Amino acid sequence: MAHADADAGDLPPPPAKKKSPAEEEAEKRRKKLTPGSLMKGLIRSGAGDATPAEGDQVVLHCTTRTMDGIIVNSTRREHGGKGVPLRFVLGKSKMILGFAEGFPTMLKGEIAMFKMKPQIHYAEDDCPVTAPHGFPKDDELQFEIEMLDFFKAKIVAEDLGVVKKIVDEGLGWETPREPYEVTARITATTADGKVILPSKEEPYFFTFGKSEVPKGLEMGIGTMARKEKAIIYVSNAYLTNSSLMPQLESLEEVHFEVALVQFIQVRDMLGDGRLMKRRVVDGKGEFPIDCPLHDSLLRVHYKGMLLDEPKSIFYDTRVDNDGEPLEFCSGEGLVPEGFEMCVRLMLPGEKSVVTCPPDFAYDKFPRPANVPEGAHVQWEIELLGFETPKDWTGLTFKEIMDDAEKIKNTGNRLFKEGKFELAKAKYDKVLREYNHVHPQDDDEGKIFANSRSSLHLNVAACYQKMGEYRKSIDTCNKVLDANPVHVKALYRRGMSYMLLGDFDDAKKDFEKMATIDKSSEPDAAAALLKLKQTIQESEKKARKQFKGLFDKKPGEISEVAEESEGNKNARDATGSGEAASSADTDVDAKAIPRADSDLAFEEERPGLLGRIWPSARRIISSLGLNRCTIL
Repeated sequence: MAHADADAGDLPPPPAKKKSPAEEEAEKRRKKLTPGSLMKGLIRSGAGDATPAEGDQVVLHCTTRTMDGIIVNSTRREHGGKGVPLRFVLGKSKMILGFAEGFPTMLKGEIAMFKMKPQIHYAEDDCPVTAPHGFPKDDELQFEIEMLDFFKAKIVAEDLGVVKKIVDEGLGWETPREPYEVTARITATTADGKVILPSKEEPYFFTFGKSEVPKGLEMGIGTMARKEKAIIYVSNAYLTNSSLMPQLESLEEVHFEVALVQFIQVRDMLGDGRLMKRRVVDGKGEFPIDCPLHDSLLRVHYKGMLLDEPKSIFYDTRVDNDGEPLEFCSGEGLVPEGFEMCVRLMLPGEKSVVTCPPDFAYDKFPRPANVPEGAHVQWEIELLGFETPKDWTGLTFKEIMDDAEKIKNTGNRLFKEGKFELAKAKYDKVLREYNHVHPQDDDEGKIFANSRSSLHLNVAACYQKMGEYRKSIDTCNKVLDANPVHVKALYRRGMSYMLLGDFDDAKKDFEKMATIDKSSEPDAAAALLKLKQTIQESEKKARKQFKGLFDKKPGEISEVAEESEGNKNARDATGSGEAASSADTDVDAKAIPRADSDLAFEEERPGLLGRIWPSARRIISSLGLNRCTIL
């Protein structure tokens, strides 16, 4: 034990806790206190033994007197004040040094007299508050303080214009926000206790964010949970006019007593008001952790109708599906996008009404016969339940690979349907799960490595179809870093380089293919031929853009030649070929696709010269401008 003690004594002391800027400032001010500069006399004892701490709001009356007993100012009516108590938040509000040191010593209900030297009140160097007009700040003064109340404050507005006192805690953590529908019981008094909004039997109803209640009140309610009761202190700057209380400008402060009865979750799913989800029946669980956020097997009942014709029901699972619910797997494009987005944010047992624009309803999805093109629809959806995907924990390697193959096949189907983002999400999901898979022998290691490479190349194919060629290249590099002679990765990266306009790098990848694997020579040759054609087309277009550039006199601007109708038709034909192609989705299940079917360009994008810059030397040479330095 002695040895242990000796070792412990050799240890360095723990590092001192770093002080906040507020604590450092308080300590700096505290050094100004000198013996006798701040004296306290007890007039009436308080209750209990709790005293205010940092972060508490203190509510108090204050009367200031000279040493001769003459009243300088007061909050009390009997001494000429308005009868409105002062409010401070310790550690937040600006106040004189004597208050900052004296308030934390008081009990609730206590009355005390603080005698302060000038340097402890308004004559302090760098005093954070200004003395009232005509205030004898250079005199020694007496401050009579009655501590009415103090409590832990919730700072709603940074300038302390809105502060909340929780009376009864609420349920859960969700709070209302725009555009939620709120039901609450509200009463209001002025700071001196005059009732200006009496209680009534029926609660108030308002839509959050519509300025239907004063701004400060809405800010405070925005921090409340269901069933919570609170007092919200709102200063004049936040007392905006509203339908609830039209005339508030003349009031300095209002205290709102609020009981949050209920709020209905209304979500603007796109942020532009087009796709709206309104919860009408609460579900079970905690939002959002108990929602089917991840891909799951979902069971729902729903009724669909045209938004402009509420009685025109085009489908009802309880009628048209023999009363059976709809079952579908999310993340597979099996229902309209707007429908799935909203269901993912529902709790089991919840019922919601969804209004959806055509581009997120049936304009991009097989449309029911009785839904016209361009129709806005409304769905009434009830989420009965959902099953999350099975966890791979405890599964054998074969079971894991079989499940991964099923998910990959789903991604392949989505790819062929042109739903590249959904397909990519499926491949990414398996790749994330692969981070926790550890093969046990060489055979499993080989299977695992091949599967992971296949998934990376499928992700690269998705990026390619989405026009994100640089990301496609980066994804191919993940395969080539592990296996530099992976022919399919070289092919796909070469395609992305070509689509990006990096022709030299594309050529290197296609040529390397042929040297690595003789069986890939036909595909490499076809890819190089297509690359040559692409370069020629780029140079041709560049010549048209440069046409007449050097024939103008100084100061004149040369017009860029328009794309010829022939070139436009050729490009459109190429684009059609790509749309018809199902591409190389499952790179392990198929041979390398022929270049002719997979090398078509997306529609032209701006910045052509930037994309063809790797071939700039060849272009300038073909224009006969080798010696020209103006470029």
